[in-house]
Amino acid sequence: MRTPLLAALFVGTLALAQTDPGRREYEARCSRCHGADATGGESGPNIQAQIASRNATELAAFLRVGRPAAGMPAFDLPAGDMTNLVAHLRTLAPMSRTAPSAVVRKKIQLATGETLEGQVLNQGPFDLQLRTDDKQIHLLRNTGDRYRPVTSQTDWPTYNGDPSGNRYTKLTQIYKTNVRTLAPAWIFPMPNVSQIENTPVVVEGIMYVSGANECFALDAGSGRLIWHYQRARTKGIAGNAAFGFNRGVAWGGDRIFMLTDHAHLIALNRFNGELLWETEMADWHLNYNGTSAPLIAGNLVISGTAGGDEGARGFLAAYDQSTGKEAWRFWTVPQPGEPGSETWTGKDVEHRSGDTWMTGTYDPESGTLYWPVGNPGPDFDGGERAGDNLYTDSVLALDAKTGKLTWYFQFTPHDIHDWDAQEPPVLVDTNWQGQPRKLLLQANRNGFFYVLDRTNGQLLLAKPFLKKLNWAEGIDKDGRPILKTIPEMAGGETYVCPGFQGGTNWFSTSFNPGTGLYYFQALERCNLFSKNHGEWQAGKGYTGGIARPAPGETFEKVLRAIDIQTGEIAWEVPQSSGPVTASAGVLSTATGLVFFGENSGAFMAADATTGAILWQFPTNHVWKASPMTYEFDHKQYVAVAAGIGIIAFALPLTVGDPGLRP
Repeated sequence: MRTPLLAALFVGTLALAQTDPGRREYEARCSRCHGADATGGESGPNIQAQIASRNATELAAFLRVGRPAAGMPAFDLPAGDMTNLVAHLRTLAPMSRTAPSAVVRKKIQLATGETLEGQVLNQGPFDLQLRTDDKQIHLLRNTGDRYRPVTSQTDWPTYNGDPSGNRYTKLTQIYKTNVRTLAPAWIFPMPNVSQIENTPVVVEGIMYVSGANECFALDAGSGRLIWHYQRARTKGIAGNAAFGFNRGVAWGGDRIFMLTDHAHLIALNRFNGELLWETEMADWHLNYNGTSAPLIAGNLVISGTAGGDEGARGFLAAYDQSTGKEAWRFWTVPQPGEPGSETWTGKDVEHRSGDTWMTGTYDPESGTLYWPVGNPGPDFDGGERAGDNLYTDSVLALDAKTGKLTWYFQFTPHDIHDWDAQEPPVLVDTNWQGQPRKLLLQANRNGFFYVLDRTNGQLLLAKPFLKKLNWAEGIDKDGRPILKTIPEMAGGETYVCPGFQGGTNWFSTSFNPGTGLYYFQALERCNLFSKNHGEWQAGKGYTGGIARPAPGETFEKVLRAIDIQTGEIAWEVPQSSGPVTASAGVLSTATGLVFFGENSGAFMAADATTGAILWQFPTNHVWKASPMTYEFDHKQYVAVAAGIGIIAFALPLTVGDPGLRP
């Protein structure tokens, strides 16, 4: 028998449902899967974050198409019913994108006897994330009825781990004879992400990973979520950002910096994900978009934009970390009358590309930025842009404080094959021909390996690293290609090696000072190129032609090790061929290992001296990211984005490890 109070509550709830048509729609169509409060139900996930990230119009559009591949049907409702349903959904969204729907506070005792009190961000059987009132995050592991704090001993604080761009680590826990026991330690799936190109950043025990307009903060020892920032994707955007690509974040002080898909630079509080400032870098309606990880240089955060294949005029810009105010801007394609403009002809001065869509490198000792520049536009039609087309396909040496050009080196003058210079410019201090020298290394997309003196841009070595290379005989002493004549075939096509993807591409490379070898992924592939003149249009590509596979030919992806003193290939590991080319880079270690993503989807480790394969783990995903490493709670991890998740690998726990549990 109901008590009067319970009866009154039941009648009141029933009356509310009857008078709220949006709630009726939700309960009839959504609640079984997603729960009455949208926090998850019998067969569906928590959708509060998805609701919060979309406005009413976007929610209605999403509901009308659904996500059938994930089990969510389309709802083709009358306009009035849709309006009511969306209105009710908006009441279910959390007040903040970064806060849980219910705040839980907890007081815990540390193993030292001290106490901590704060908001519980997330918790597992053996771990706890606590934000204290001073806004600091404490990562904890329980030891009986008490907790001990944990953090990282060696961070991975930038996109490449070091501003030099060299993915080389001095960590020594994982070496040649124990790497065979390496196994997954944790996995973090990134919801609503179709493909990850991200490299994680780790700072003081917290890992930051990103997708398109999203950033996740994770416990680097467990992969457990701490906070999540998300905003709606931009509709109608052109370029790679339209596919959801985002390669990572930058860290500075208490802030995380990242690019949005529509070329805005944003700063987030790294402890709670709060948006601190936002600066528009360029107008996305002019085909600009954002995909790369920014770079920190002093008190500035540096970034470029994407859009080169869509005719967006390239630039590099620096912003004050505290305010987001622009400090300087360097345009990679000069306007008429400016130095370098004499290397261009034609009238289309606003759509000559030269975008800066990958992360550069930085030498804090000299205060110099080294930034790679993209291809000229249109990509394959050079008829209206005679000349060398500076500063496309170049590496720029810029004063980090002012943006003033110190020197440049152009790898491919008047490029008509999309061979940008966005491959990593790696800075190393090592002996060169018996003398200490400051070098810049790059395996370029045009198929040549380069060694430059980074203090002045002097060419020291240029040598081909491909077996299939037919466009140039070599590089002369001034750094200019010695071109071969490539005959035009019937139908106007030309057969050129390498193809438009290049002899290599944007994925990470590494130099190991112990072996003296430089490791990178090479692509042996040729294409048939043809021109197709067209006018620039907003929202569309501006390639000026196409490149297609040569009939009857297959491509090969190869991990290669080059002796930087001679340019000779010391060893190579041919990889599986398939319908898709994996965009996976490398990481080398002081213990003589090279980690890399194999074309089949296997994560592998090779002997850095011989190339012998020592370990593999089949992820069965197409690679679009490069590996990194860090030490957390006195244990070394190697992490990589594969498919739609982050996988962190570690050695098995042994007696004496801090994380070992009975």
